[in-house]
Amino acid sequence: MIDIHCHLLPGMDDGSTDWETSLAMARIAVTDGISTIIATPHQGMGNQSCQGDLIRTRTLEMNELLRREGLPLQVFAGGEIRIDSSVVSEIRSGRWLTLADQGRHVLLELPHELFFSPEPILEALRRAGMVGILAHIERNEGALADPRCLEPLIHGGCFFQVTASSLLGKYGREVQELAEWLFKHKAVHFVASDAHGPKRRTPRLREAYDWVARHWGEATAKTVFYDNPLAVLQGEEIVSPTVVARKKPSLFGRWVLGRKAG
Repeated sequence: MIDIHCHLLPGMDDGSTDWETSLAMARIAVTDGISTIIATPHQGMGNQSCQGDLIRTRTLEMNELLRREGLPLQVFAGGEIRIDSSVVSEIRSGRWLTLADQGRHVLLELPHELFFSPEPILEALRRAGMVGILAHIERNEGALADPRCLEPLIHGGCFFQVTASSLLGKYGREVQELAEWLFKHKAVHFVASDAHGPKRRTPRLREAYDWVARHWGEATAKTVFYDNPLAVLQGEEIVSPTVVARKKPSLFGRWVLGRKAG
């Protein structure tokens, strides 16, 4: 499996604190069946120290450490970018990184506590020849409060990454329900760990892979845990979502009503 969202590099953000912690995370990932990780430190949000050149250097150092330790894990440079109007210029400058540093796919994060449409940023990326991927949208409080806000993004062919732990109920039932709903409507393109350490929010995907295979089939699991992540590593096309036909009432009507009824 290929993990496109992991805070593995030490001392960069709220993820790994030191090389020992990074190694512990790497061992967990290998044991779980992960062969490749894109390291995605938080960028933006005033984190001026987490610049592209430093991420690239730490990634080289991480791979050398893994080689010395004999761990069969490969790490690529990337970033998790807080949505900002300057994202294109920051990427072009080299200060902010695309996934696997390929210049193609951009992992974007909305503030957890609110939702606003990222479409202007997604469109700016498209004009620049890049593709935006929204990270862990199922955990966004605005989307949880009113899932209808996601409808234009789904119809517009937006790409979504869901967190493995969300599928397993580790962020609560409401988050799990929204993640399941996204799968039902073929709006999930990646499942990643969003790991931050070796004890909590760990780099594990196997249990979530089995969950997806059991509920949505082995082919879907392969797409979101391997095929699409591999396309990102290679800077190639992601498998496009199946657009859900518009309905009246909203696509989210039954889901929202079901939550209220429950």
